[in-house]
Amino acid sequence: MVVSLEMGWRQLLFENYPVDPETVQAHLPTGLDVDTFEGSAYLSVVPFTNINVRPKGLPEWAGVPLPELNLRTYVTHDGVPGVYFFSLDAEGLSGVVGARVTQSLPYYYARIAMETSDDGIYFRSTRRHPGARPAEYEATYGAAGDSFEAPDDPLSQFLLERYRLYTEAPGGHLQYTPVEHEPWTVYPAEADVEENTLFTANGFEHPDSEPVRYYCPGVDVVAGKSQSV
Repeated sequence: MVVSLEMGWRQLLFENYPVDPETVQAHLPTGLDVDTFEGSAYLSVVPFTNINVRPKGLPEWAGVPLPELNLRTYVTHDGVPGVYFFSLDAEGLSGVVGARVTQSLPYYYARIAMETSDDGIYFRSTRRHPGARPAEYEATYGAAGDSFEAPDDPLSQFLLERYRLYTEAPGGHLQYTPVEHEPWTVYPAEADVEENTLFTANGFEHPDSEPVRYYCPGVDVVAGKSQSV
C-alpha cells in the first residue's frame, strides 16, 4: 500500500541550465509538455539530502536519511505545472527500491559522500546501480548572497514553486504525486563543479549555457500518494 511520506530536504543546490525546449520535449513521455521561461526550457541538477524520511504521522526519530542527486526538468499536463525527473541517484538501497516500486520514480543506487566545512558543502555521487549507465557528480557549493523568497522573483518562482511530480508508470500511463511545503527561501549560490556526467547518462549533451544557481538550507515536506492524471 502506498502511503504519504514526511521528510526534510536539506542543503540543496539548484543548478539550472537553460536549454532548447525541443531538446527536452524529445525526452518526455506522451502527455507531458515542456514548460518554458522566456523561451527557454531548463535542465536542473539538484544535490541535497533527505532527512527523517518516514510514513506520514510517525515521529521524526522513526525516519531514515537519504542523500540524493537529481536531474529534472519542468513540465505541464493539461496546463498544470510540475516537475519531471530523468534520474534520481540515492544512497539508500531500500529507499531506491521502494520509490521505484511504489511511485515509478527512476531512482538509481549510488554511493554518496556529503560533508560540510568552511569551504561549503562537499557532495560526491557515484552511481552503482546494476545495468545502469554510469553517472558521476562532484561539487562544493554554498550560499553567495542574501536570502530572498522564491515567489518574489519570476525565474526562481518558475523553477522552484512547483508542487506536483509527474512520473510514467510501467504500463505507460502518467501519474502525479502532490508535494506540500512552505514557499522556498533561497540564496544566490556559487558552486565549484569538478565532475558532472548526469547529462550524458540521461542522453543529453552537456549544456553550453551558464547555469543559474540557488542554495536553500532546507524545507520540511509532505509527499502525498501517487495517482493517475
